[in-house]
Amino acid sequence: MLPLVASFLIIAALYASVGFGGGSSYTAVLMITDTDFRLVPVISLICNLIVVSGGTLHFARAGLLRANIVLPFTVLSVPMAWLGGITPIDKGSFTLVLSLVLLGSAGAMLVNRPVDPIETRSVSAKQLWMLGLTAGGALGYIAGLVGIGGGIFLAPALHLVRLAPAGVIAAAASFFILVNSCAGLIGQWSKLGPLEIRSDLNAYLWLFPAVLIGGQLGSRAGIRVFSPRTIRQLTAALVFIVGGRLLFRWYTSA
Repeated sequence: MLPLVASFLIIAALYASVGFGGGSSYTAVLMITDTDFRLVPVISLICNLIVVSGGTLHFARAGLLRANIVLPFTVLSVPMAWLGGITPIDKGSFTLVLSLVLLGSAGAMLVNRPVDPIETRSVSAKQLWMLGLTAGGALGYIAGLVGIGGGIFLAPALHLVRLAPAGVIAAAASFFILVNSCAGLIGQWSKLGPLEIRSDLNAYLWLFPAVLIGGQLGSRAGIRVFSPRTIRQLTAALVFIVGGRLLFRWYTSA
């Protein structure tokens, strides 16, 4: 358990330093350590909530959390995350979907480039809501289904369309992760029986203070050993390897 706790602390610190919760890496690590796949989304989403709560509050206090940006993406994503959470799924299907999500998130991290304020472009409210409802709904469902926050996909998409400065996009992604993790967790929790939760989830309780400490180190103290770009590249490489491994495991067991 100690190596798992240490890895979660490091993941939380690295992701928090670049504005994410770490859900994709938590799920990846849990799957390769053969954790019951039914518990994986629950553990990952709780860790997400712990890590991004402080970051979201920090962004709000700094005035970077803008309702006109976050609302179009979260209005539909929240109920869809809950729907994803309650969706029944077998281990084989979960492994396949998760492996594809991990491979996609690795690619998303590599293209997540900050946008300079002078490069942003104007988008009408109608266009923003159309984009937000479509992207938010899809990402919310995936987030609830496999136990991620979805911000790791949202941020690159917002950078791609040059919707807002980097700080505003980071704030939107953090809030997106927070609300979707909460909704997805409610859905996932409802699929677990009380006895199963008490007997199996207790073994992983040490992971929660670990990500709390790691998240604080990453978001408050900052990670100065590597640049944010290097952190994203290293994390993307890890997630890509695990995603490929899970995809191979699914293929050989199918």
